Amino acid sequence: MASISTKYIGLPTGETVFYREAGSPSSPTILLLHGFPSSSHQYRNLISLLAPKYHLLAPDLPGFGFTTTPEDYVYSFDNIAETISTWLETMPNGPAKYSIYIFDYGAPTGLRLALKKPSAITAIISQNGNAYEEGLGEFWAPIRKYWSSHSAADREALGFLVKPETTKMQYTLGTADQHSIAPETYTLDQALMDRPGNADIQLDLLYDYRTNLPLYPKFQEYFRNSQVPLLAVWGQHDIIFVQPGAEAFKKDLPEAQVSFLNAGHFAVETNTDEIAKLMVEFFQKIGL
Repeated sequence: MASISTKYIGLPTGETVFYREAGSPSSPTILLLHGFPSSSHQYRNLISLLAPKYHLLAPDLPGFGFTTTPEDYVYSFDNIAETISTWLETMPNGPAKYSIYIFDYGAPTGLRLALKKPSAITAIISQNGNAYEEGLGEFWAPIRKYWSSHSAADREALGFLVKPETTKMQYTLGTADQHSIAPETYTLDQALMDRPGNADIQLDLLYDYRTNLPLYPKFQEYFRNSQVPLLAVWGQHDIIFVQPGAEAFKKDLPEAQVSFLNAGHFAVETNTDEIAKLMVEFFQKIGL
């Protein structure tokens, strides 16, 4: 099994980014961007499978895992993307070009990086990483209500999203074999979620998620203009980011490869071997 290093880098802007790294820096780099409510921990198994051929970088986004921020840090998707951009620039011998693996919150983060510097992105792997209105399932209804009202009552109604049963549900719902899910996954996520003040950070980010939707046309324009190679590996039973979101990539990227997996939201946890195989075949096809 490939060795995975765990590292911290302090940024000039005050954040300290925790990340996992494996593989040779001389190999093509893949930047793995996690989602809610997880961290870079979700990629530990995928990293081990890909490290013999690729250079893997997996940071914890601000508000998650072991990355820390200054007291005055404002938790927004714009700021999270800026933190990751600064981390890449601060890293010794940081990659000039890289592919992005985008999942959940990793999608608006990674696609902001692509808008900022499209020439840096060599390919995109979207695993339930949404960029289209069609991909937002009914799950979002109470969140959209909060976006519209910004009321304390609607915010309080979303408290269930940071509770242990919801964290576990995101791993188990739609999963063919629940025994394939290591219990430390949702247990670690919840332990970090339960840190003082973190529930409010997560609710702030859920409100800020509304800022991603007006960017969808810009993301889609980037797809059309760049024709960036894209592989969508999509847990077809995901209720958060639903199947039409994967199919929609074809509108702007006719050559996109879309593969549906017998999995739920956290397909990378349950279908790791399948995803790694699809990725290696895809990268070989596009010459990476």
